[in-house]
Amino acid sequence: MSGQSAETAGRAPAADDGGGRPATGIGARTGAVLVFGSSAAVLVVELVALRLLAPYVGLTMEMNTTVIGIALTAIALGAWAGGRAADVVAPRRALGPLLALSGLVVGLTPGLVRLAGLSEGALALLVGGLCLFLPAALLTAVTPMVTKLLLVDLEATGTVVGRLSGIGTAGGIAGTVLTGFVLVSVVPVSVILIALGVVLLLAGVLVDASLRERRRRGRSVLLAGVAVGGSVAAGVAVPDGCDVETRYHCAVVEKDPEREGGRTLVLDGLRHSYVDVDDPEHLEFAYVQAIASVVDTAYPAGEPLDTYHLGAGGLSVPTYLEAVRPGSTSVVSEIDPGVVEVDRELLGVETGDHLRVRVEDARLGLRALDDDSRDLVVGDAFGGVSVPWHLTTREAVADIGRVLREDGLYTVNMVDHGELAFVRAAVHTLREEFTHVAVAAEPGAFEGAGGGNFVATAAGTPIDTAAWAERIAERGSGWRVVEGAELTEWIGEATTLTDDFAPVDQLLTPYPQRR
Repeated sequence: MSGQSAETAGRAPAADDGGGRPATGIGARTGAVLVFGSSAAVLVVELVALRLLAPYVGLTMEMNTTVIGIALTAIALGAWAGGRAADVVAPRRALGPLLALSGLVVGLTPGLVRLAGLSEGALALLVGGLCLFLPAALLTAVTPMVTKLLLVDLEATGTVVGRLSGIGTAGGIAGTVLTGFVLVSVVPVSVILIALGVVLLLAGVLVDASLRERRRRGRSVLLAGVAVGGSVAAGVAVPDGCDVETRYHCAVVEKDPEREGGRTLVLDGLRHSYVDVDDPEHLEFAYVQAIASVVDTAYPAGEPLDTYHLGAGGLSVPTYLEAVRPGSTSVVSEIDPGVVEVDRELLGVETGDHLRVRVEDARLGLRALDDDSRDLVVGDAFGGVSVPWHLTTREAVADIGRVLREDGLYTVNMVDHGELAFVRAAVHTLREEFTHVAVAAEPGAFEGAGGGNFVATAAGTPIDTAAWAERIAERGSGWRVVEGAELTEWIGEATTLTDDFAPVDQLLTPYPQRR
């Protein structure tokens, strides 16, 4: 072997810089921190991107899939390109710029997305996708760069690569847990991204300064300072438009210019509830009028009811029932504590023994109720434009039937357009568990001339649909009630939704306008 031993042929030189680290200028601990931190940052950006985009493009399974797909594509490309680049350029010179550039993009993301969102949702998605893709790709490239720097002994290749892979995965887990359980519940998404951008910028400067010549450190610090200032200024200059940024929503309360006490609760750009703080009997939205009408005609006037509500919204139905049926009790399951605070602080809803709001998933809250304990169950829970799938299934409907008394009612608000595949399936599922089902909606919805809100009512005893329709007409909404053979024909060959198969987001035809 021309004078070279077998042992040295299998090794690369591992010179030491005198400080206990390889001559490459980076130690194992520093490399581990970089890999851990960059991997965590990718997951933070991915999760926060979902929240940032929701007000402009909605919160559906398809949108979640799109964002996750963009992130995974960026990760794959970043790993591949970073590995190739590590063999072409000096990794020690690339690490700082990778971190700093990704930080700059992350910090500017809130401002850019909100500016794009002022025009249309498609542009916001494009800008948001790019703002997610670029930093995710750049940050993923950090791992192959660090790997190249730490691979000073070919016989330890497996150890180094495996260790860094494990550290990167641990960083991703940490970023996911930190974001999902802590950050989004206490910090606005814009602050999360701007702060992360600043951290990445500063980390890039520190890494660059430690690995480059001293004469270039001042310039790096100056450029970073300008970038940090620009990111913060952009975030401040473009407000998020939220009165309250909750764990799940951007919440806005709009005043009605034509009614002094009128307030509209807007969540992620969708009008969810209308409340008159001076007159709880005033019901503005047609679907709420339909819900109130079926209750008005199903029970004697003024009779108190024990009710359960899946989703809070503006609590317009519970406050209406309290006003027209004194002594009624309502239990509400609402997953977003921020919405509950908005109801109390901005809409003036008073809770107590008569109205108990529990912060919990509605399916779990339903499971905790006693058998035959409710006269009325109201479903008005939405994630974006979709009813959460696990509240639409036959198993969920059966659980609702369990808690209703013999003459109890279940009435639920749903939204669909186009072919109405979702709402037909949901109504078909109701009929699998309840003997009597009727649906109210605008007349054109049943003839395929549009869509919108549908209020379905299910019961074990006959529903007085004529009285329901008459009461709706008295309120002036013009909705029609369908039951029996006509409803059967309208449902057609719809599928039954179950816990094992409920493609709600795929069946749903969204509509870009506010509901």
